[in-house]
Amino acid sequence: MEHRNNVTYFVLLGLTQNPKEQKVLFAMFLFFYILTMLGNLLIVITVTFSKTLHSPMYFFLANLSFVDIIYSSIISPTLILNLFLGRVSISFKFCMFQLFAEHLLGGTEACLLLVMAYDRYVAICKPLHYLLIMRPWVCVVLVVVSWVGGFVHSTFQLGTIYWLPFCGPNVIDHFTCDMHPLLKLICVDTYVTGLLVIANGGLMCSIVFLLLLVSYAIIFHSLKHLSQEGKRKAVSTCGSHIIVIVLFYVPCIFIYARPAKTFPIDKSLSVIYMVLTPMLNPFIYTLRNSEMTNAMHKLWKISHMR
Repeated sequence: MEHRNNVTYFVLLGLTQNPKEQKVLFAMFLFFYILTMLGNLLIVITVTFSKTLHSPMYFFLANLSFVDIIYSSIISPTLILNLFLGRVSISFKFCMFQLFAEHLLGGTEACLLLVMAYDRYVAICKPLHYLLIMRPWVCVVLVVVSWVGGFVHSTFQLGTIYWLPFCGPNVIDHFTCDMHPLLKLICVDTYVTGLLVIANGGLMCSIVFLLLLVSYAIIFHSLKHLSQEGKRKAVSTCGSHIIVIVLFYVPCIFIYARPAKTFPIDKSLSVIYMVLTPMLNPFIYTLRNSEMTNAMHKLWKISHMR
């Protein structure tokens, strides 16, 4: 690939070129990354070792946190290093790897959020059949299907751009390798490629988002049959999930469900679903969930007793 192209490496400009802003943002995003790692690791450890959190909801939550750990480890270190150095040069191959990993994990997370919504739908609308429908092997299959969906999505995204010629310049006005900034650097017409990106990225996000809205409309309509305590618990659990869905899907739809153009706000929106959402997920899901917080306290006591 390097022999066919003039470009063998890319320069990432990052979020800003202002040295004062870079110092402030460096400290802030380093703090965000540490919080993301600690929060999501805490969820994975708590669900894995707790004796009470064996329901499908927590199984999916642990998998979501696992995805967020890897996702943040692909995106945040480059962003933090970029803010520390001012700009970062990365090889062509690493840029393609980052693009593939970003869409693999982002696509997997998108599918997992849909799976979690389905789990809540079954739990609230079909409570008598919940354990029969959401059996352990079914939960495992749904997680595997989520990863397969993310893999197919990322393979398609990479395939649409990998074989196109990059003739220069090699400067990417972003903090990560992503589709639209890369399309600006290709030296052939990218109209068809842009349509493929919309179909595979924006259309997929939009369809899944609509499915999620419909599922929650059905869930909230069925709440009238529950007791007050049941309604409170259902609204609390679904409310947390809806917050995560909005934070993840709305920026994705804005960025990918449009013609292949870049706007100044794109970097800020990318920060929301690439950096902030993985950091906020543990807080959104645990602070509103008494079972999770109680399990964390028990594990904390057990670790101190040892």
